[in-house]
Amino acid sequence: MKSTAFLFPLFGILAAASLSAQEKAPSKPNPSPTYANVRYGPHERNILDFWQAKSDRPTPVVVSIHGGGFRRLNKSVRSEILDVCLANGISVAAISYRYSTQAIAPAPFLDSARAVQFLRSRAKEWHIAKEHFGGTGGSAGAGMVLWLGFHDDLADPDNADPVLRESSRLSCMAVINSQTSYDPRFIKALFPPNAPLPAEDALADLFGMKTMNDFESAPPEKVRLFEEVSPIHHLTRDDGPVLMIYPLRMDAPPDIHHPLFGMRLKEKMDALKIPCEVMPGTAHFDQAQVLAFFRQYLKP
Repeated sequence: MKSTAFLFPLFGILAAASLSAQEKAPSKPNPSPTYANVRYGPHERNILDFWQAKSDRPTPVVVSIHGGGFRRLNKSVRSEILDVCLANGISVAAISYRYSTQAIAPAPFLDSARAVQFLRSRAKEWHIAKEHFGGTGGSAGAGMVLWLGFHDDLADPDNADPVLRESSRLSCMAVINSQTSYDPRFIKALFPPNAPLPAEDALADLFGMKTMNDFESAPPEKVRLFEEVSPIHHLTRDDGPVLMIYPLRMDAPPDIHHPLFGMRLKEKMDALKIPCEVMPGTAHFDQAQVLAFFRQYLKP
């Protein structure tokens, strides 16, 4: 069970050797953030942008985490999500995190958690409703969003750092091209036995391994790490709803962005009676869809 419960539960094909998200080019530039390049942690990549929605009361927040195979790209948010959120009283934050080439897992995941905790620590100054945090992202960022939504709360009430006293949890997640596990055993089992493991080089960097060729005989500490950073491993009955979009169709060849990742998660969420929608062959979010999802599960 999680230590914090919420009253309101919140394109083309990439090469199989990459975990990077296909970031949709915005049709127009995003507006300037209310607060830009705010440092939330000690590393140079621990920075975020925050767009404050206009509202007479504290606003929900959607946290956007970028893709890039844990090895590239920077803080960003899809324009269709930013626009619809701000127009409907939902603030938005976009974060960067340490690359796996700078610090292996779980460092990028813990950075993302700290960013959420930092945002909650600014609740009074930034007019934020702490209880209403959702997430969005693509590929690696989508996986981290799901991890935050499913992982036990990392809040440490007695920590000397006030940021780390805050909740790390998200209550609903709308993601694209998401991996639901980074465990190579799980990924290999999704596809035919003779299919190569997708994104081997990115996974090797993520886990600090020279190669993934011998993942089946990995030492116990690596196996624990495979499981620790895999969102599906942490799913429990008190987790929030999920919307997953995949441009690839179900009959697509093996790929790190295959909708099979989403379908395996849906099977488990359906068994727990947690809302989960998977949309294969869907190019992008539309604003009505995003708004309906966040209105139902995020906004009070």
